[in-house]
This record gives sequence, structure tokens and C-alpha cells, in this order.
Amino acid sequence: MRFGFLVSAASLAIPAGMAHADYTLHVLHTNDLHSRIESVNKYDSNCNAEGEAKGECFGGVARVATKITALRDEIRAAGGNVIVLDAGDQFQGSLMYTTYKGAVEAEMMEKIGYDVMAVGNHEFDDGPDGLRAFTNTVSFPVISGNLDLSRSNTLNGLVKNHAVLEVGGEKIGIISVLATDTVDTSSPGPDVVFQDEADSLRADVAALTAEGVTKIIALTHVGVKKDMALAGEVAGLDAVVGGHSHTKFSNTEDGAMAYPTMVGAVPVVSAYAYSKYLGHLVLSFDDEGTLIKAEGDTILLDASVTPDASIVARVAELAGPIEELKARVVAETQTAIDGDRKSCRAAECAMGNLVAEAMLDRARDQGVTIAVQNGGGLRASIDAGPVTMGEVLSVLPFQNTLSTFQAKGATLVAALENGASQWEEGAGRFAQVAGMTYTLDTKAPAGARISDVMVKEGDAFVPIDLEKIYGVVTNDYVRKGGDGFKMFGADGMNAYDYGPDLADVTAEYLAKNAPYAAFTDGRITIKQ
Repeated sequence: MRFGFLVSAASLAIPAGMAHADYTLHVLHTNDLHSRIESVNKYDSNCNAEGEAKGECFGGVARVATKITALRDEIRAAGGNVIVLDAGDQFQGSLMYTTYKGAVEAEMMEKIGYDVMAVGNHEFDDGPDGLRAFTNTVSFPVISGNLDLSRSNTLNGLVKNHAVLEVGGEKIGIISVLATDTVDTSSPGPDVVFQDEADSLRADVAALTAEGVTKIIALTHVGVKKDMALAGEVAGLDAVVGGHSHTKFSNTEDGAMAYPTMVGAVPVVSAYAYSKYLGHLVLSFDDEGTLIKAEGDTILLDASVTPDASIVARVAELAGPIEELKARVVAETQTAIDGDRKSCRAAECAMGNLVAEAMLDRARDQGVTIAVQNGGGLRASIDAGPVTMGEVLSVLPFQNTLSTFQAKGATLVAALENGASQWEEGAGRFAQVAGMTYTLDTKAPAGARISDVMVKEGDAFVPIDLEKIYGVVTNDYVRKGGDGFKMFGADGMNAYDYGPDLADVTAEYLAKNAPYAAFTDGRITIKQ
């Protein structure tokens, strides 16, 4: 692809004493859209027509298309250079993905005109076959450099190590890595082999440098903590554009990381998640190809951005077959139910309590007394008032089924330690529970953070017995070892993974207890 050869009128001013910027590149980027094809509300779940009418909706691919098209056209008209990148996790998170399995995401990314996409962990949620279907549909390169696919008949040759874009007469190298714990958080299968992220990036930097590429961007799906580390460890990077941790970068919003955040001379950026923001990074290079300035910000895609009309019409057409299911009211809540990832991956949260209690209620007559739900399986909040099935499915989009089994107390404590092991990273393995209480010491080393584990017997809570066998319910993903819960697969007994859909169980529990009152009751104590 070839864009204009002139420097954009929006080029950055270079401080006195520095060389004039010979080349300026605008990087428009998204990450972790999680199938938010339709617009979202303040809770990151689907917004409705009433919300749109009131101007309360954000994002959706029609808004993403409007803003990217406008900025790209403006930059090009001024003679500037622009690329459009996505840092992964287009898959999973709404009925659009549940119904169409990536075909809608592919169609919309083509309409928007992305140049490169990184593989996210959720691109493996339907195994390598799901990613293969996607890569065979899109025209842009899908990359991930630390995946050894030589044993994969499904993906070998389809997912590339890197991409080189020719933009304004310059070669821009795009390299990528995917979090190595994807084997725990998704379903890549045994034929996808993960390599160390830093080693992979160094190898790709060396390969591109040998080809004469002087401008290299890492488009990663490893989370902001790892992004910061890689920016400091890997020489030759000009920028890191990341995803996975859903981190908010903004120069105007409280509590956000600065956009960009510099690690030495390397800018690190990301754009939250769920299509709410578009990142706009502006990189200025001198005539030697050295980065001399980086600036920009995320752009909130609120009601001030008019959705692209043709995409709105197409999305409505696609939504038709599932609209009736989504619109069905299944219950009512007295208060909002907090399912925010910052809550549910770090402490007891109201949505975790709801889902765990729903599982326990459904399986109690099978001798089950304990429920465990991974915080990462909770994908949205629910506002107060009528609750539709679409809202429940936004919270629980993975089509997981109830799984019951038996486990010793020692296995359950090991599971809680696993849930606490990546607490500081906000990992999805954090354990929401019912029929159980525990304390997590965040200052203790991983593997020794859990204490005061109590289990409910009758109407009272008593200390867990490490040798006693308990009846447990979770979702089939966790029971089979997902999110690091390998002890359930290895040491669990008499497992049955084919219970009802977790979303249906939760909807029925909400209806049974309507109007439902969200709550937390101190079942998880966090010591900091």
C-alpha cells in the first residue's frame, strides 16, 4: 500500500536543537473489541435504541468506522501517513460472536480498512479452526511472532511472524507477540507452541533490521505490565501498541495512564476495550529513522460521533435473527450488578456472587456445597431495572456449561491459590465463590496467599478439612483446567461437564429471586 509522500500538516513541532522531523506517522489503533459490534452502554454491555436516542451509547463498529475514516481521510488529504492497527481480541463477548463465530468481526474489519491485526488469546476460543476461518476471510495480515505453528496443519502459513507496510515511501515493520498463558485462558490446542515474548520480539527486530526496516512497532497482546517490561528489554522498538489488559490510557481522564507512557525512549499505548475508544499515536522520526517525538491520545467514541449509516443498516440486518432472544425480559433487579473486570478480578464482586450462588443453587440437590467462578468469565455489568437475556449473555458470553465434580479440601485450597497467584496483574483466574469464604494476602508470595478458608456446613461456616471430599460446581472451562485451574482436571473426581448453559442458569436464578438485590457480604477478604 502507498500513501502520500508529504509530511502531514498535523506533524508535531520539534523542540529547538533537534533535527527537523523527516517523517511523521499516524497510528490509529483499537484493541479488545470483544465482539462489541453494536454500541455499548456505560457498563460495556449492549446499548439499546432508547440509549441511542438519549445519547448515552458509546462505540460499536459503526462509530469506529466513522472516526477512523474521518481521521484517515483528513491525514491523507494533508499529505500525511497513516496506518490502522488492532491489538487482538476481536472475538468473544456478544451474541454476534456466539451466532456468527467471527464472520461479522471479519466483515466489519474489512469495511473499516485495518492494515494489520495481532492475534489475541480469545481468537483461539473456538480452537485453531476458528482463527483459520477468520484469517481466510480477511485481506490484511494477522500476525503473532511467538507462535510456533510448524506442527499446526490448521494455521501454519496463515498467521505470520510480522508484517511490513510501505507508507509514504517508508517501510514500517509491525511485529507481535501473544501472552504465553493463552494455553490457560483459551483453546489453542497442542499444536500451537508458545515462545518467550522478549526473545521473539528480538528475533523479529533483527530480521526486519537486516531487511533495512528502520521503523518498528510492536503490536502486542500481553497486557500493559508486560508491555512496559518489553519496551525496556527489547532494543530497536519505536513504539508498543498493546492490548489484553483493557488498560485505559488518556491525558484527560482521571486514573488513566498517560498517553503515551514512555519507557525510556519507547512510547507505550493502548485504547481500553469494547470499542469505546480509538487510539491516535503520532510518531515523528528524524532523517536517520530515529524516533524524536511521540504524542497523541485516545478518543472517546461517544454520541458526538455519528455512526456510519451503511454499517448501522448492516448490523441491524445481522442482529435480526437474535434480536428476539436478546430482547426477552427474564428478571428485574433492584440495583445495578457490578461485573466490572477491575472489581471481579481483584475482590469479591456482586456479579461474582450472583453467578456463584446461581450455580450452587442449581447443583445443591446433587450434594454440591461449594461453587467457584473465574472472575475473567464475567464480562459485563447489569444496570438496575428489567434484565433481558441479552444482558445476561453479555455477562456470560462463552456458552460454558455447569460442571460438577468432587474434590478434596486441599485441592480447593490449591485452586484458591491459583486464583490469587496473578492478583496484581488483574488476571481472570481470580476465584469468586459461594459456600466458602477465604482471605487473600496480596503481599505474600504467589502460592502462599490464601488463609482462613471456611466452608459452609448447614447454617454455619467451619474451617476447611484438607482431606475431606467436597461436592463442587464450576463452569466446564474451569473444571477442565482453564485459567490455570489444572488441579481440578488432575485431582477432581467424578466430573460431569455437560450441565445446563451457565447463562441460562443465571437467568433462571435472577427470575427466581426477582426483584434481585445485588450484594457483597465479605466472603472474600483482601489484605493489602
